Amino acid sequence: MTPPLYEVFALRYAHFADRTQGDNLILPDDHAAPMPLDFFIWAIRGGGRTIVVDTGFDEASAARRNRTWLRSPIKALAGLGIEAASVKDVVLTHLHWDHAGHWAEFPSARFHLQDVEMSYCTGRCMCHEPLRKTYDVEQVTTAVRHVFAGRVAFHDGTAEIAPGITLHLVGGHTSGMQILRVPTARGSIVLASDATHFWYNIRKRKPFVILHSLERMIEGWVKCEELADGPDHIIPGHDPEVLRRFPKVPGDEDGVQLHLPPAD
Repeated sequence: MTPPLYEVFALRYAHFADRTQGDNLILPDDHAAPMPLDFFIWAIRGGGRTIVVDTGFDEASAARRNRTWLRSPIKALAGLGIEAASVKDVVLTHLHWDHAGHWAEFPSARFHLQDVEMSYCTGRCMCHEPLRKTYDVEQVTTAVRHVFAGRVAFHDGTAEIAPGITLHLVGGHTSGMQILRVPTARGSIVLASDATHFWYNIRKRKPFVILHSLERMIEGWVKCEELADGPDHIIPGHDPEVLRRFPKVPGDEDGVQLHLPPAD
C-alpha cells in the first residue's frame, strides 16, 4: 500500500540571540558574524496518526542556561489541536537537555530512542564534565525510569515507526543521533534535528562545535542528502531561517508548515 502523505510542522518555543559563527562552528568563515539559534519541536500528522519529534525544555531550564523562553512546547502543540496527553508516539532524536524534557506531559506515549544514545548518556563518558554538560541528569534519569516502565521503544539503526516514516541512526552530534524521513505532498523531507543545526553546516560542510564524532557528523550529512528529495527538504534543528522561509501555521507566528514549499 502507498503510505500516506503527512503534514509536518516546526514549532519554535525559545531563542538564543547571543551567538556568532565563532561560537557555533569549528571552521567559521567569519568569527564575528551573528549566528543565533532557534529552538524547535516538530509534529507529524496524517493517516490517523500524530507523532511528536523531540519535546524541548522548560522555562526553568531556559533561565539556567540563558535562553530566551517564548512559550511552552506543550502549548505550541495545543495550538495545532494536538493534546500532549493523547500523543501515542514521541521520537527523541537524542537526549541533549534542549530536546528531551516534558516527559510527564506525554503520559500515553512510547518514546523512540536509539540503543546507543541511551548507552552513551548513562555510561562512563558522563564521568567527564565536557561530555555531560549538554545532558540534564534529571531528564536522563527520567528516561531510565521510562525504560523500566516499558515505555521506551529502542531502535538499532533504521526502523519504520509508521507507514512511510523511517528513523535513521547517523550519530555525529551525539553517539545515538537519529533523523527522520517523512513523505509529504512536496516530497520526502528529512527532519535532521541536530545532525545539522543550520543549513550552513550541511551546505558549507562547516561542522557545529558540539560533536561526538566529526567523521560520523559529515557522513550524517551525506545520509540526509540521500534520504531527502532536495536541499530544501532537509530541515535543520536550530536555524532561524526555517521560520522565515516556510509558510506560517495560521494564527501562529512561531510555527511553520514544512509539508508546503518554502517561500523562496
